Amino acid sequence: MHFVVIGTGGIGGYYGARLQANGQMVTFIARGTHLQVLQTRGLRVNHPEWRFEASVRACSLEQFLQGSLPPEVDLIILCAKATDTGAIARQLADRLGELSTPVLSLQNGVDNEALLSGHLGRERVLGGLAVRIGSHLTAPGIIDAVGPAQVVLGQWPTAAAASNSTELLMRLDAVFNQAGIPTRVTDNIQLELWRKLVINNGVNPLSAITRLDTGTLMHDPGLSQIVYGLMAEATVAAAADGVSLTEADCKEMFELIRHFDPIKTSMLVDFEHHRPLELEEICGAVLARSRQLQREAPYTFTIYQLLRLATSRMS
Repeated sequence: MHFVVIGTGGIGGYYGARLQANGQMVTFIARGTHLQVLQTRGLRVNHPEWRFEASVRACSLEQFLQGSLPPEVDLIILCAKATDTGAIARQLADRLGELSTPVLSLQNGVDNEALLSGHLGRERVLGGLAVRIGSHLTAPGIIDAVGPAQVVLGQWPTAAAASNSTELLMRLDAVFNQAGIPTRVTDNIQLELWRKLVINNGVNPLSAITRLDTGTLMHDPGLSQIVYGLMAEATVAAAADGVSLTEADCKEMFELIRHFDPIKTSMLVDFEHHRPLELEEICGAVLARSRQLQREAPYTFTIYQLLRLATSRMS
């Protein structure tokens, strides 16, 4: 298969490398110095259980789209920051034309698939998420990753309502697993996206504001209580999208992150490098749904305001 990875950061670079190492054709989309290194020296991925170092096919998004999308592309995997989803979706819509090339989102947040569907049509959008992975671009051309790095795939918004992409999902499930990416297909991807957002809302913003990794947050009695409060508010907010999550679900996900290997969250890494945060896409999504439900979300509101102030002072 031919995969195009838009956003060759920690997540996109890791999964793209796994696919290429298994014999799949991969085009990596990147920018700046990172792109130059990919083109001249290739990509290196370090994982405790796996290592990749090879030349890769890489170009900018503009170069890829201006060259017109080749018909043999089987899947575009979007791994860019959720803050860029709208702009990328518009660019893809302008260039894809009548092609039916499917697009899979492996991003943070619960709004990416809806944004993509609005520009590209629901029939070509697949929902997905990367779970139990800590992966970051540590230098141009170099990615350090930890964790089992699982992927969950599904029709958007649910199997019952989506177009028939079952055959493609089954094929991707097989290819990803063969490439060493533990993958499963769900019939309710919206539920899975919200489960991940519950975790992200719990640890991402708090790690950025405290500069602490997830292990430190989860094993400090006071901070872990804040984590749980943030997760509980996201659990309630999911109802605004018709997703039913319970207190038991919240406790289960809290224990999951508590026992996961300590990682620096993506929001903490972005904060350290003075990059835009996925604040609206994580905390903002919870606050917007809470307002719809006329529910208070004091933990999320407080952390959101503190981070908004902190980032405004960096600019």
